[in-house]
Parts: sequence; structure tokens; C-alpha cells
Amino acid sequence: MHTTLGATLPLPSTSYKYTVLDQDLSAALQEFGNNLKISVNISAEVKGRIRGRIPELSPREFLDRLTDLYDLQWYYDGVVLYVSAAKEAQTRMLVLSSVHFSAFKLALDKLDISDERYPVRPAPGNGLVLVSGPPRFIALIEQTLNGLLAVAQAQPRATDTPARESVMVLFRGSSTTVVRGGRPEVFYTSEMLPENDDGGKAELSKK
Repeated sequence: MHTTLGATLPLPSTSYKYTVLDQDLSAALQEFGNNLKISVNISAEVKGRIRGRIPELSPREFLDRLTDLYDLQWYYDGVVLYVSAAKEAQTRMLVLSSVHFSAFKLALDKLDISDERYPVRPAPGNGLVLVSGPPRFIALIEQTLNGLLAVAQAQPRATDTPARESVMVLFRGSSTTVVRGGRPEVFYTSEMLPENDDGGKAELSKK
């Protein structure tokens, strides 16, 4: 039973008949892709020779057998099958910043990047994610995060609306106090109000 992968590697279920007596490992992998019409990218670090007979296996079992025997890793991104040496595996600690882990993981799943062989593990409570895997997998992980961060930064931010200044007029007996923003600014009494043209007291005007 195979683990769940991201993009589905289009391999037939029929047996893969391939006779190898003494062949370069990279050449055998390249021929594997040619026979199954799959583009293959093989790292220069994939070295070795295949000697002896390989039993008749399904294409997936053939690929996994070579992976186990020669300490390799493979990853299919939906277009190209990447094969690299296990020693090329990378580990990254990524900072999510404003991106939630759930949104990050959902994007990886929707884009068929997630692969159970190479888990993405969140660090508790501090916005960090630890990822490990072959170079192509790590590159897609980083590209996805960078894309999500760019989208988040492009979102319009709510501008701070200046608080409306409160103005109150307090009346007490013959005195009037104007309070602006919680601070008393003007104090009037009936005696302090200037007279109008008719000789009466002027009224307070509101602005």
C-alpha cells in the first residue's frame, strides 16, 4: 500500500518488463521515463550501476526498488519526475508571518504539492513551519508561502479612523462650561456674556 502523494504519477498498473544486466543508474531511470512517456529530471548526484536481474514489478514498485537500493528520493510535481540522492534532502524552517498554518496547508493540498513522505510540521504557537524533503519539493513549498505572503501584503489594510472629538456644554445655574475632548475649555457666567446691540446678553453660539 502506497502513501498518499501530491500530484499523481501517471504509471500503469501492468508489470514493467525491463532487463538490466549492467547499466548506469541514471541511464536506467531515464529509460524508465522514456518507456512510460514521463519527463524525468535526474540529479548529477544520482550515481551507481545496476547489476544483476531485477524481478518483474509494476512501474511504481520498480521505481521504489531503485530508490531503496541506491538511497534515492523522488518527487513528481505534476509535470516532471525529479530523482535526487537522499543526501541532497533539505530542511527549512519557514516563518509564516501573517499567513495561518491552516491556510498554508490547504494551499499545498489544493496545488497537489503535499506528500506524506515529506511532512510539513508546524511549531506550536510561534508561526514557524519545519519542512524536509528533496530539493524540488522544498522549492515548491517556499514558492507557495511566498505567493501567500504577497497576496496578504497586497490586501488593503483598514486605516485607523480618527476618533470624533466629543463636545459637551454643561449648564449649572447661571454658568456654562464647554468641555471638548474631556477637557473644560471655556467657562461662562451670565455676567461674562457680552451685551448685544439691544443691551441684552448675547447667547452662546454653537459651531
